[in-house]
Amino acid sequence: MKRALIIVGALLFLMPSLFAATSTKAITFDDFIRIKRLSDVQISPDGSLIAFVVTEMDKEANRPNSDIWVVSSTGGNLRQLTFSPKADYCPRWSPDGEKLAFISARGGMPQVYLMSLSGGEAYPVTNLSTGASSVIWSPKGTYLAFTSRVYPDCADDDCNKKKNEEQEKSIVKARIYDHLLYRHISSWWDGTRNHVFIVPVQGGNAVDISPGDYDTPPSALGSSGDFTFSPDETEVCFVRNTDLELKLSLGTNNDLFLASVNGSGIKPITTNRANDNSPKYSPDGRYIAYRAMARPGHEADKYSLILYDRKTQDRMSLSENLDRSVGEAVWAIDSSAIYFGVEENARTAVFMMTIKDKKLEKLIEGHFLSSLNLVPDGKRMIFLKQSTNRPPDVYGFDLQTKEITQLTDINQHILSGLEMNPAEEFLFEGAAKEKIHGLLVKPPFFKTEKKYPLVILVHGGPQSAWNDDFHFRWNAQMFAAPGYVTAMINFHGSTGYGQKFTDSIRGDWGGKPYKDIMKGVDYILANYDFIDKEKLAAAGASYGGYMINWIEGQTDRFDCLVSHAGVFDLPSMYGATDELWFPEWEYLGTPWTSPEQYQKWSPSSNIRNFKTPCLVIHGQNDYRVPLSQALFFFTALQRMKVPSKFLYLPDESHTVQKPKNAELWWETILDWLAGYLK
Repeated sequence: MKRALIIVGALLFLMPSLFAATSTKAITFDDFIRIKRLSDVQISPDGSLIAFVVTEMDKEANRPNSDIWVVSSTGGNLRQLTFSPKADYCPRWSPDGEKLAFISARGGMPQVYLMSLSGGEAYPVTNLSTGASSVIWSPKGTYLAFTSRVYPDCADDDCNKKKNEEQEKSIVKARIYDHLLYRHISSWWDGTRNHVFIVPVQGGNAVDISPGDYDTPPSALGSSGDFTFSPDETEVCFVRNTDLELKLSLGTNNDLFLASVNGSGIKPITTNRANDNSPKYSPDGRYIAYRAMARPGHEADKYSLILYDRKTQDRMSLSENLDRSVGEAVWAIDSSAIYFGVEENARTAVFMMTIKDKKLEKLIEGHFLSSLNLVPDGKRMIFLKQSTNRPPDVYGFDLQTKEITQLTDINQHILSGLEMNPAEEFLFEGAAKEKIHGLLVKPPFFKTEKKYPLVILVHGGPQSAWNDDFHFRWNAQMFAAPGYVTAMINFHGSTGYGQKFTDSIRGDWGGKPYKDIMKGVDYILANYDFIDKEKLAAAGASYGGYMINWIEGQTDRFDCLVSHAGVFDLPSMYGATDELWFPEWEYLGTPWTSPEQYQKWSPSSNIRNFKTPCLVIHGQNDYRVPLSQALFFFTALQRMKVPSKFLYLPDESHTVQKPKNAELWWETILDWLAGYLK
């Protein structure tokens, strides 16, 4: 009897854990779309509070909405600051820490708002007809700087307002262009330019400090910090591109300029023919640190961290011996050191370099981080951390103990009910006998004795990479959820493995990357017994879509394919894409100066070999890879009598942004895969 009672007691004790072990489920789209998305972490001047943006996707309203939240820098006291049904974003602390400036669309057109942390309603500081898109404080709290798209020939807001009203009222919507770069990403050029404005904190007339027919900051290959005040508030450093041949250099020849706070005396401080951006003054005012590429015309060259001495006008590279591109950088409060992140093997490494002796120290590795901040006392860093099975949250890092501490758990109520496996790494010998790195995600409730279909995801770029992050578009957990092993291979051309590796795809789009993927599939099938070797699929977007289109004409080893926004016909792609410098770099010239490249690597050259069932997806407003690429590809599949479907998205561009469209996107893809893998 006593033994029976002990057994019953033990079972009762174990029941909660047993229940917890079986109460999780695979992620669904409804779970996925409910996950809050954190971004733009900002530490207060006294280091006590952290502001950040939380974006929620409203499926029924079919749009996102962003609000500003704060949390203690040691964790706890999490609270939402703004509750507007329209977007609130870009929070920036006043130097005294008593106010937040931010951008809000609550009044219609986005404007700069101020909010006191001690209470009270937020109020607008600007009221421009052209709105505002980002904002920063001057170091002493005298001014606010922000950006707005204006007509470069307009001297005031009345002029901008009149022009916009005339265009809106006009029955004729036609436009005449006499130059290239007449459309970019997802919009046609309307004659306006991005300019930097300064307004006193108490309000008043905003002054355009970057006049001229240039985008300031530029619209391509810039950074989130492309304008900044000097510590003494006398000048602003901003980024712009003044090349006459803008059609070929936009984003590849950005330079740093200085202007006084009243907009006078604009002068360049870089003349590098490649891309310079992300200026940051040292707190003592001695230096400007910035990122720079070395090769003109190349949008994926290595970013070096450059130090510009404002006294001597000399400059030096702080990362010359580091074969990785520098990402975010932040100064120590005493200007003695600078901290920066780099992409490294699908994750982020954080380094510190001392300015006096140029000593480089790696502080963090093995995590995927963003939004780097240094607490003013110099003892901790604050950042966003995420992984393949964990969306971003705010974390702290102790610079002495090297310990990472989680400060927020925004999605705990959702994540606690989901079964999601972490990414596992694998290495294999790819093309040119070089080691290739990949990530593998097992399906939920994985069992070693079962056999699972394999889905290969191909990243875009191509100078990009699969990282150990919770991707909100091509999410590995969503692909794994139906019971598939999902693998992501960082083939030749990927970033985070050295510049030579990244450069190796130039003039070889369908060469080494294709071999890497095929050898990666061979490796997975040979080394993972739980893979069903008879059920294989591959999917990708942008360059990933190109590779799917290329695979279509090269092999029939896959049961089905998914191509989203994929390049199909290289010559016609050249004539319709928005950024000409990209194909001219990748294919070593134009279709008439380098015809062999365009012919050799064009998937349209291999239509007669098409056999594999393929789902084609494309957005109407995609100007990076125009819709005609998908139309040509789908037509070829149909004429070759290959089983195929075309998901056309009339209100999307290169990516899918609207929740309802995302739901259809996932339903269509997963149904397509199930038809061939289940």
